[in-house]
Amino acid sequence: MSRERQVYLLDPKQLSPETIAVTFAKTSRSPQSFRQIAAELSDAQSADFHEKWVVGYGHASVAEHAVLHIAVENLSRLAVECLESNRLASYTEKSTRYQQWGPDDFYHPAELSASPTLQNIYQQTCRQLFETYTACLQALPPLLADESAPLANETPSAYERRLRSQAVDICRYLLPAASLANVGITINGRSLEHAISKMLSHPLQEVRSLGEEIKHVAQTALPTLIKYADALPNLIHLPEALPNLSSLQNNDAENDWCQLCQYNTDGEERILAATLYRFSQIGYAQSVRQVTLASPDQKRQIATALAHQINKHTAPIRELEYANLTFDICIDQGAYFELKRHRMMTQTPQAFTPHLGYALPRRIVAAGMQAPYQAAMQAAAHAYTQIADQLNPQVAAYILPNAFNRRILLQTNLRSAAHLIALRSAPNAHFAIRRLAQRMAEQITQIYPLLAPLLSCNPTETWQQIELEHFAHTQLNAFLPPL
Repeated sequence: MSRERQVYLLDPKQLSPETIAVTFAKTSRSPQSFRQIAAELSDAQSADFHEKWVVGYGHASVAEHAVLHIAVENLSRLAVECLESNRLASYTEKSTRYQQWGPDDFYHPAELSASPTLQNIYQQTCRQLFETYTACLQALPPLLADESAPLANETPSAYERRLRSQAVDICRYLLPAASLANVGITINGRSLEHAISKMLSHPLQEVRSLGEEIKHVAQTALPTLIKYADALPNLIHLPEALPNLSSLQNNDAENDWCQLCQYNTDGEERILAATLYRFSQIGYAQSVRQVTLASPDQKRQIATALAHQINKHTAPIRELEYANLTFDICIDQGAYFELKRHRMMTQTPQAFTPHLGYALPRRIVAAGMQAPYQAAMQAAAHAYTQIADQLNPQVAAYILPNAFNRRILLQTNLRSAAHLIALRSAPNAHFAIRRLAQRMAEQITQIYPLLAPLLSCNPTETWQQIELEHFAHTQLNAFLPPL
């Protein structure tokens, strides 16, 4: 065996994902090279290995070496939520910011087939939403052209595309959760098994059937690693096992749509002490004492060093993870779809309902489209109520557009928060998520002023400016629909 360093790829065109996983697993006890190990394996031997060690003995980390690329087309954006809820996977989806939807691009829930009346209400409401979406797409570009002249050296076609992109950004508020999407997934076998189990445990028939289909397709490449993926009884029965909380329901939105409700009061000291610990030979308790006894100038020097030579492309050091923050957030569904991509955080979304009202973009009003826009929102809220009352709230959520607000409990560390703020406060981010990023940055700055330079927040605007420019209201329930 050569003693020179070797770096090479195991070709997935020549080796199955399960064989690659076994090849890596065997190196812990074999002196052979990876090429030699792989050459001695067959698919049947790999399956036997996984059956014994991964399934039988629970060495699940081996399954992380088996990676699949799965293409999923024409599922609803409501189903996308469950599909993309897995932390250790990569997703790219059809964007509501860069593509336009046609009048028939929505999912028809199988649960409605038993009630022609509800099915008709659902389809008529979807049609109204998409008709209003198309009308707004036509009405907005002239208004946007009045606000923004062509840039220097910008061609007429490029100028038209820019205006159209801005219009699509605003009109996406009308797209319902039933809107069809495509999603590309890169995921390892261990995460895929859990993802399939979650889908098989979901209350929506679409998601359960999607789980079955993904399992069937994936088994052609991973015949052993995911064959035992099944529904999880604890997920299925948890809602009914909870005590009756009907007396605690509160449909009034909080006045503050972004609350930093919990955080480490000693977060700055934790991070500074952890940084000293990393670059010294003293214990953590002594590091804490040194930071506690340090002068304000000395603490500022450490914080300044942490921010030295970092930019939006620089990942902050891991010691920022020692300060934790919890936000109670209420944002529109469109913004939540971007927030949920930050999967290193812990996010707990509440059910998607119309009870918190909806966002009204200022330019919808300026373009003279407020009346049809609000009529479409009221129709969606009314359809939701009928379907929820006569069938169930989960199916009713398909009809709700991106404009409706939703509560999310978000727990993060400062490092992940800094990544979110840098990415989502950038000028090319959607205005709804920019508003959230700027608000989070403001609140973090208030509690951790020494570490504020690490946030890389866009300095050209504030969340108040974004709200004033892009939204026609400032209260969450300013347009709370009658239910």
